[in-house]
Amino acid sequence: MTKKSGIAQTDIGPIDGITPLGEAFYAADTVSAQQECFLRGLIVPMEELDEDRCFSPLLWVLAIMIELEKKTGDTKINFVEFATLVQTSNPKFDIDEVTDAIIALREDRKKAENKKRFDNEAIGGVDQYYQKLRQNFKDYADMNIRYLISSGIVKRAGRGVTLVPEYHSTAIELVKGMVSSEPYKERLIRLCEGAELPTDNKDMANAALKDLKAELDYYNVPYTIPDIPLDNAQNINMVRASLKQNIDHYKEEQYTIHQVNEWQEIYEYMQLLVVNNGREKEIDDDNVIRVPKSEAAAYLEWTLWRAFLAIDHLANKPYDARGFRIDQDYLPVGTAPGGGPDMIFEFEDYIIVVEVTMSTNSRQEAMEGEPVRRHVADLVMSENKPVYGVFVANRIDSNTAETFRIGVWYNNKDERMALRIVPFTLRQFSYYFKLMFESGKAAPDYFLALFKKCFDAKEGKDGPEWKEEIERIITKF
Repeated sequence: MTKKSGIAQTDIGPIDGITPLGEAFYAADTVSAQQECFLRGLIVPMEELDEDRCFSPLLWVLAIMIELEKKTGDTKINFVEFATLVQTSNPKFDIDEVTDAIIALREDRKKAENKKRFDNEAIGGVDQYYQKLRQNFKDYADMNIRYLISSGIVKRAGRGVTLVPEYHSTAIELVKGMVSSEPYKERLIRLCEGAELPTDNKDMANAALKDLKAELDYYNVPYTIPDIPLDNAQNINMVRASLKQNIDHYKEEQYTIHQVNEWQEIYEYMQLLVVNNGREKEIDDDNVIRVPKSEAAAYLEWTLWRAFLAIDHLANKPYDARGFRIDQDYLPVGTAPGGGPDMIFEFEDYIIVVEVTMSTNSRQEAMEGEPVRRHVADLVMSENKPVYGVFVANRIDSNTAETFRIGVWYNNKDERMALRIVPFTLRQFSYYFKLMFESGKAAPDYFLALFKKCFDAKEGKDGPEWKEEIERIITKF
């Protein structure tokens, strides 16, 4: 810290140490807990507004959402509105004028025959005032939206964002602290420690719990209030966290139901992962999908999870079928941990274990050969239903194919187990996935028929020959 700032290192903690908020984030074991850490950091006003005041961009966005809701009945902000009018404004602007401009832009966009051209022209009309490259407005909007979503208080709505309903009363309270004249030292200390949330107060915690109960009642989701005294914020927030899991599970089950209608988008995600170059694909006027290259492994798991949700007929719950975590937009938060399968899909008469990797070289067998066989074997020993293993990668190394062709595992009693595992390239899987839906035969039994035909084809062949036969079968099927 510099003398000019008036802050000594001792004011905020030891040098190179983890801040209290960082410690809390490290200890957070759920997505909700991690999001709360981001929220406690993002609400601290650190962005300079003028010589004496600073503001929180997150809270400015929330303030716009709340004002929009008063005028339109909805908190949603679409992508072009965010790129041109939200991220380019701050509390120096008249919020009434900003929201009126958003509504006017929205009405003009409805009338436009070519929405993509309209969006480009809208962004082009702004860049003349800010002396920035036109692409910057899109890139920064995409990045800023991701920051906002990390707080958990807003979620995606198409390509834009909207307020999470159960945080409505919290958002109203938060925006009261949007602008601050506090000394920099005090704000920095709060940033390191994590700012207080309205729900740290008993009355506001009760209000947030009321919001959540109202949403549960709206969706007719059954719930039980734990038998603990609701006489302090800590207990109220504990109950709220418990009930939130009920609404999260309900919404994920509803998300699952809709995947059959999203099969084309799922297929397009597969195509992006096959190429894996970070490009995006426009699905419609308000939906552009992309796979960040750094998150390709997580998106591969997520895409295959969605694929089997679309194929439908699951006997287990969607949140039990995945080993990875998702956020409030059902997007992946990291990959599945190494202790178990990436995905387990249970059907009425059998179980399909799905394992995926972005590895394509000779290390693939070393990294995946043993874990995949072990995960399948564990389920074979613990379940009464037949278990089938599906391995998906962009390229199947011949050593990996040979390992699964042999398909042998010995349990701790040295009993020999013959495992049923078939390796597919993502291109092959996506081809058959699309074929099932286009032919009106999207059901697990049709996929299992392909699996069995490919599995039986290994007889009398080595690894490379088996790979060639799988390709021939899928092309012909």
